[in-house]
Amino acid sequence: MSSNLPLRKIIHVDMDAFYASVEELDNPSLKGKPLAVGGNEIRGVVSAANYEARKFGVRSAMSGFMAKKNCPHITFVKPRYDRYKEISKKIRTIFYDYTDLVEPLSLDEAYLDVTTNKKGNPSASLIAKEIRQRIFDELGLAASAGISINKFIAKVASDINKPNGQKTVNPEEVLSFLENLEIRKFYGVGKVTTQKMYKLGIFTGKDLKTKTLEFLENNFGKGGSYYYNVVRGIHTSDVKPHRIPKSLGAERTFNENLSSEIFMLERLENIAVELEKRLKKSKIAGKTITLKIKYSDFTLQTRSKTLPYFIANNDLILENAKELLYQEKLQNSVRLLGISLTNLNTEVKEKPKEKSINVQLRFDF
Repeated sequence: MSSNLPLRKIIHVDMDAFYASVEELDNPSLKGKPLAVGGNEIRGVVSAANYEARKFGVRSAMSGFMAKKNCPHITFVKPRYDRYKEISKKIRTIFYDYTDLVEPLSLDEAYLDVTTNKKGNPSASLIAKEIRQRIFDELGLAASAGISINKFIAKVASDINKPNGQKTVNPEEVLSFLENLEIRKFYGVGKVTTQKMYKLGIFTGKDLKTKTLEFLENNFGKGGSYYYNVVRGIHTSDVKPHRIPKSLGAERTFNENLSSEIFMLERLENIAVELEKRLKKSKIAGKTITLKIKYSDFTLQTRSKTLPYFIANNDLILENAKELLYQEKLQNSVRLLGISLTNLNTEVKEKPKEKSINVQLRFDF
């Protein structure tokens, strides 16, 4: 099988239940028990859950109340983000022993391009195994990994043998792997899109592959070409060592639901001050401001406006956030407010990629 795409060796490393695992590491008495980081039995939202809690249906973004209902004997602990960042830096230090092409997606996952690596090891699978072993030996934490020819497939593969496992999709296996993959497991296909695809008779990659580009674009807009390409193993996004943020925001969940805009103004002011700090630290400004509102029934609403100029000052952020708040009546009492900026001054147009030469889809993985 041949392709005009450049062959790369990409590893996606994903820590297993990272926040919860760090809590268990620091407090061994929590091991083996259902554990949720964040929230509590009265209110709040679960940030992460260990695998014992997941057996009872506890998931991130679930309310603490629902988590307690699903698992009455669950233990809640407050998140310690500084500690998670500290461990995350140590994990990345291990990554950099193998390659400088590391693209963090969050504190607990990253892409590594090891096509050419510092160890001179031709096998991406062996590198992934070694990295996972080092994370366990040096930090006491388990990680899973996916290995393949591009970021999309590596990301999907890392979830196959979780926890504490890895999956390699060799070049000659790519198409059959994607054809047999359930559509809900495609990275970038969320719950809403999954249901829409089901209605269109798309349940697997093989079903998706039968649809024309025109059909997919008509039904999924810009996402149509993405789905058309990835099911054919085409995903040309490079591992970007310095990821440029596309948005920056701050939000707060309240101890008591707020029922009037008047009560929200002070909270919005605090959020705007926090956002200004983050923007100045990153030397970023944005034109599009979005107000995020989560109601007491957990429905989510966003309201946005785009300005003709960049802003980063908390007074301007607050002024526009207030305008968005009063744009329409609230649907219910509010449990969370957030403000974010997009359309940032960091965004640059990418240069068109050069066409790559024809190569054989076969080399040592």
